[in-house]
Amino acid sequence: MMDIIDCHSHDVNAASAIIAVDPRQFDPQPGKYYSVGYHPWHDVAALTDDDFALLDRCAAHPQVLAVGETGMDALRGADLDVQARVFVRHLQIAATVGKPVIAHNVRTTQQILAARRSAGLGHVALVIHGMRGNGHVARTLLDAGCYLSYGSRFNAAAVQATPLERLLIETDDGLVGIHDVATAVASALHLTTDEILGIAAGNIRALMGLREG
Repeated sequence: MMDIIDCHSHDVNAASAIIAVDPRQFDPQPGKYYSVGYHPWHDVAALTDDDFALLDRCAAHPQVLAVGETGMDALRGADLDVQARVFVRHLQIAATVGKPVIAHNVRTTQQILAARRSAGLGHVALVIHGMRGNGHVARTLLDAGCYLSYGSRFNAAAVQATPLERLLIETDDGLVGIHDVATAVASALHLTTDEILGIAAGNIRALMGLREG
């Protein structure tokens, strides 16, 4: 397997990336790797048992490395109690297949951690994607065992608070390439771009249980 560097991309043609797709659009292509989940911006209140059964089947696919993008958003989407229930369903499925969850988090850090804790699913590895919170938010998430994935926009204090073994990088919507993201993160940490690329690839291998490329 080639090294995967980009923890989260919505570009179905992305290389060296985990491509996030809705289970209803999951169409695995040779040499590509995915995460599958129902984004909290979508009409998650309308999801049915059949939708979650589909997610369960997709999550078990060998090219699916993680469950998500799921999570919670205080500014957009369904009521937060609905978002929390859907998030927990994703955690339960991830626990069954033994894969991490990639989470969207907009002003819902405490709610996400509370939902995970109250469901007894604190052992499920959780990646906070597109991390833009400050150092205090980063430390709160890190104390809960989360991995933090940084894109083109981030708070330098948060990056600096993140242990290298829990640091991931991503392109998300693909407007900035992964090497540019790595360069920006490297600058915040006084490291080289190649060092960040290597750290990110190694952390994905460890988190996803992959063999070295």
